[in-house]
Parts: sequence; structure tokens; C-alpha cells
Amino acid sequence: MKYQLVLQWPASSIDDYDALIWFEDALIEGLPDDAEVDGHDAGSGQANIFILTNNPHTIFHLARAILEACDGWADARIAFRDLERDEYTVLWPIDLKKFEVL
Repeated sequence: MKYQLVLQWPASSIDDYDALIWFEDALIEGLPDDAEVDGHDAGSGQANIFILTNNPHTIFHLARAILEACDGWADARIAFRDLERDEYTVLWPIDLKKFEVL
């Protein structure tokens, strides 16, 4: 796979972590085989789910539909990067200027 799509939320509690796991499971079940949910991390006030794909825009739209259905969309930030680069391209919210994984 060529790209890493990162779904990110603010997180500061065990409830936030539980929600992260729930969202991750929903994505594993709902995304097609050409997207590999590659794990998660939490810390420094944020939670991240990592997805490997060759089609970040398509998987973004599919992930969005899954997250909207389970109330995980409101605070989401989403970006992707080429696995050979460090810079992220922001997909959501569209006015977000900087995206980083801490």
C-alpha cells in the first residue's frame, strides 16, 4: 500500500480510548479489502487510527460514512501521507491548516 490515512480525535480519558477501539472495530468491519486498518495509538491528548491504502480519497469517504453512522464524526481530523514522506495532506476539516501525529 502506498498511503497512510490517519483518523484523529482529541482524547483525554478512558472513555475516549474505548470510543477509539469501537471506531477501529467498525472500520475493520466496514472498509473494503483494499484498506488495511493498521492499528491505533493514543496519547498527548489525541487518539489516532491508521489505515493503509492505495486510494486515500475513496477510503476517506467510506470511513466518513461509517463514522457518521456511529457518532464519531463530530471532532474527527483526517489526513493522509505517502508512506515515503512525512508531510500530511489534510482531508477534514477542510479549513485545518496543520495536521500532525504526536
